[in-house]
Order: sequence, then C-alpha cells, then structure tokens
Amino acid sequence: MDKELMAVEVIAMEKLDPIVRRFILHWGEMGTRWGLNRTVAQIHALLYLSPRPLNAEEIAESLGISRSNVSTSLKELQGWGVVRVVHIPGDRRDYFETIPDVWEMFKIILSERKRRELDPTLALLRAAVAELERSSLDPTVKERVFEIADFFETIDAAYHKLHRLPTGAIRRLVKLGDRVLRALGVKPD
Repeated sequence: MDKELMAVEVIAMEKLDPIVRRFILHWGEMGTRWGLNRTVAQIHALLYLSPRPLNAEEIAESLGISRSNVSTSLKELQGWGVVRVVHIPGDRRDYFETIPDVWEMFKIILSERKRRELDPTLALLRAAVAELERSSLDPTVKERVFEIADFFETIDAAYHKLHRLPTGAIRRLVKLGDRVLRALGVKPD
C-alpha cells in the first residue's frame, strides 16, 4: 500500500471512536489469520458495530479505503452469507448490514467453512478409503487413512447435529461448559 493511501486510511480511522477503531483493526488482523483479506474483516467489524446499515460510500470513508475495494469486499462478505443488502425508503443506494446475533453468525460461518474446507477433504478421504480396501498398500498407511477418515466423518456428523439445533440451544449448550464435562466423567481444569 502506498504511503498516501495509508495516510488517508489513518485519517479516516481516526474519526472513529477509539474502542471501535481498535476492534476494527484487531478484527482485520484476526481475519488474516483466519484466511480472510484484512479489508474484508475490517468491513465486517465496522458493519457489526454499526447501529444502522451503511452504504458503500460511508464504509469507504469510515475506513479510508477505495470504493472499489469496498465493493469487492462486500461481495465476498455476501458470499459468506454474513452481510446482506437492505434498502432505505427514499434512498436508491444499497445499504449493508451484518447479522447482529453473533451465535447465528457463528453458525453461518461454520457452515461456509465446512462447505469450503471439510466437504472437499471428506470427499477425498471417502474415495481414498474405497480405494484402500482393494489396495495392497502398507497396513500402517491404510490404518492412518482410515483413522483420519473416521475423524473427519465424526466431525461431519457432529456438525450436522449442531447445525440442526436452534441458535438458542447452541448458546445454552456451550454455556453449560463444566457441567457437561462432569456429566461425561471429565474433570474440568
């Protein structure tokens, strides 16, 4: 990024409340660790914290980024299913908002990650298992493929059980925490 563009971003970000600015910058950093473009994650953070839907110009101005970058990033966020277009009566522009329920957002992101990452791996492992049963490959290699395939099948089954639960039930299940561990005979730390 050239220095002039960075200066515009700093000036625009300085207009935001310090808490909001820190959260947006941190979410952008975390986004890069999760495999997302920093700007995509920052736009998501801005929309998540915004008390009202924002149009692309407001997003560009708030974050000090180009309108084309905002447009591309919004399309990606819409592709993930975490940002949607809304219309304001009397205004022809598109406005954008994210899902305010963080638990529902988690379910959507989890579903998309499963579709993009788990499903292709599971398909490959299922094909490998079918081939291995007829293969004369070393038994240790076969066993390891079978074990990892079983692991991915178990994760897939757990995902489907979790995904069928209403968001409120997931929230309550997670908050049970130590009580669930004790019921399973595991001593919580």
